[in-house]
Amino acid sequence: MSKTIAINAGSSSLKWQLYQMPEERVLAKGLIERIGLKDSVSTVKFDDRSESQTLDIKDHTQAVKILLEDLSRFGIITDFSEITGVGHRVVAGGEYFKESALVTDEVLAQVEELALLAPLHNPANAAGIRAFREILPDITSVVVFDTAFHTSMPEVAYRYPLPKKYYEDFKIRKYGAHGTSHQYVAGEAAKVLGKPLEELKLITAHIGNGVSITAVDGGRSVDTSMGFTPLAGPMMGTRTGDIDPAIIPYLMDRDETFKDAAAISNLLNRQSGLLGISGQSSDMRDILAGVESGDHDSTLAYEMFIDRLRKYIGQYVAVMNGVDALIFTAGIGENASDVRASVVEGLTWLGFDIDPDKNVFGAEGIISPEDSRVKVLVIPTDEELVIARDVEKLKQA
Repeated sequence: MSKTIAINAGSSSLKWQLYQMPEERVLAKGLIERIGLKDSVSTVKFDDRSESQTLDIKDHTQAVKILLEDLSRFGIITDFSEITGVGHRVVAGGEYFKESALVTDEVLAQVEELALLAPLHNPANAAGIRAFREILPDITSVVVFDTAFHTSMPEVAYRYPLPKKYYEDFKIRKYGAHGTSHQYVAGEAAKVLGKPLEELKLITAHIGNGVSITAVDGGRSVDTSMGFTPLAGPMMGTRTGDIDPAIIPYLMDRDETFKDAAAISNLLNRQSGLLGISGQSSDMRDILAGVESGDHDSTLAYEMFIDRLRKYIGQYVAVMNGVDALIFTAGIGENASDVRASVVEGLTWLGFDIDPDKNVFGAEGIISPEDSRVKVLVIPTDEELVIARDVEKLKQA
């Protein structure tokens, strides 16, 4: 019997979940926000309770201390020695990491080096790792990479049509993201369908504020929509997704606002997508309300969002030369029945279908008719559980 904690550290946040392993029972979960700012907030949820406190937390090390103090204060643990493993989500593993790894000085240095691929994420992930190493140096510490699941992609899928030296010298290639989510829901879908994962062709659609679609053939990622960075793929909450790259030099030549890479990056990552088209919000709930009220820009944003999703799903049917099931997951995928219905409505010729009586808010499992050629499922994602499982696996290695 042991306790394992899964950590997802952001630049000013620390999300966590504590498990009793190997039972995989969630004992508590929490979120520390506004790290490094005044009025930081730490929230702990356990036993149908939610407790929050506001205080100033200067860095991730202090955040970890507060997390552990809360676990003790609320009687969730009686001694820190009960926590025998910690798993850290890391966004970019580059070509170094094809699977999760035990934390060493070398591994930590590589995580920090790969900040060039994920400048908003890897430095924060590394800060969380350092904080736990300082406070609980003797527990099993594991890094779990968003990109690892996608390292099974063939070269034809991950290479860009650029001169070879840019791949060899600068490692410019498709890496993907949300790998733990795609891996988890593919495995769960196989259980629901009652078939071995190795025999299935699946398309997993992680649709939240960030969106990524993955072709999973025999349990392996063979293509995915996010690329060198999480900007590529379908349109997202505030991100453009795929656009003509010639737009960038065109803007830089004609608008003095865009005289450096930071300004362009801000436009593409933070001002575009649903927010940019609607002019109002990046939240799908607000977009749907705008559609309902007849707002033109919200309606256009919604239709563009659906259009891009359909195109990626359709191309991945071609990549695998067929598909057995489509899985919706993440915030929008799990909760927006209108989005699911709209996506599938444009794919019926390929054998996709949805049962409107099953496609309701809170739906889980198969939502397609029994005679549907391609099954459509809703599977809630659980990235933290994937992290905890990998910690247990490496404990026993």
